[in-house]
Amino acid sequence: MRRHLLASATVAVAALSLAACGTTEPSTDDAAASAKPAGKITLTDDKGTKVTLDGPATKVVATEWNVVEDLVALGVAPVGVADVKGYTAWNTSAPLTGSPKDIGTRGEPSIDTVAALAPDLVVATSDLAPAVVKQLRKVAPVLEVKAADASDQIGTMNNGLDLIAKATGKEDAADALKKDFEASVTEGKKALADAGLDGAEIATADGYEASNQVSIRAYTSGSLLGAVNERLGLKNAWTVEGDESYGLATTDVEGLTGLGDVQFPYVANDVDGDTFTGPLAKNAVWKSLPFVKAGNVHRLPDGVWMFGGPRSMEAYIDSLVDALTKK
Repeated sequence: MRRHLLASATVAVAALSLAACGTTEPSTDDAAASAKPAGKITLTDDKGTKVTLDGPATKVVATEWNVVEDLVALGVAPVGVADVKGYTAWNTSAPLTGSPKDIGTRGEPSIDTVAALAPDLVVATSDLAPAVVKQLRKVAPVLEVKAADASDQIGTMNNGLDLIAKATGKEDAADALKKDFEASVTEGKKALADAGLDGAEIATADGYEASNQVSIRAYTSGSLLGAVNERLGLKNAWTVEGDESYGLATTDVEGLTGLGDVQFPYVANDVDGDTFTGPLAKNAVWKSLPFVKAGNVHRLPDGVWMFGGPRSMEAYIDSLVDALTKK
């Protein structure tokens, strides 16, 4: 699969000035024009809040990893990022540039740290608690992007990207990102069809262990990965119902017995461990599953963020096609 490279578009905003000549006084209209901020941008975010910026935002803080990725992919290096270490481990499709300040956790960013950065914009998602958003608005304008929507994950992903692009003056870069994503879908679908996998059943998952209990998270057709799988011509094998936001459902190893002979790609990370080669490796139920016996279990590369933007979904498509078509 080819990798898509973007040329970041640079947008400069020129300041307007009006000087009086001789004894000529500026007209009322000219005076009003000179008082109007240059390059002013007004947006309505996904929470219905009107956000006004003096110009394209350049000093941006991001409180969630998908919006961090969008900023980086658009060519905007955020000055503040929630959980820098976690982002670096889980998202390698849009590596951080510069040295962004770690502002704390994704759910509880440090307001003092954000304020010290003096940002001209904070980009958050609808998952951030309203009380935290209210505090952040005392520091800088806050743009809230919809986190996820199981009824249209790809549309939600693109809409969020477009909103951030408008706030930062990077609309051309956003268009290029979306075109690259669509090209990846087209190429991936063809590669899978050429390998005889058109319509193949797939059950994408991740897993974790808590209190010696293994839980497996199913990416149903309502998830972002599930939506991408279907765009690639694959059939989602999960029958459990996902939540209305992320399209995720949780089951245990016994819940896998109804899947049959499917392709089972999963996401893991060396930082957090691999449930499927760890706790489940000696589990009798796991070892008896048809897709395990058939060798159709595929660990995807580290750094494919399951809830990211177009760059992450391109990385997912590349890694998935490679896993399913390798000999």
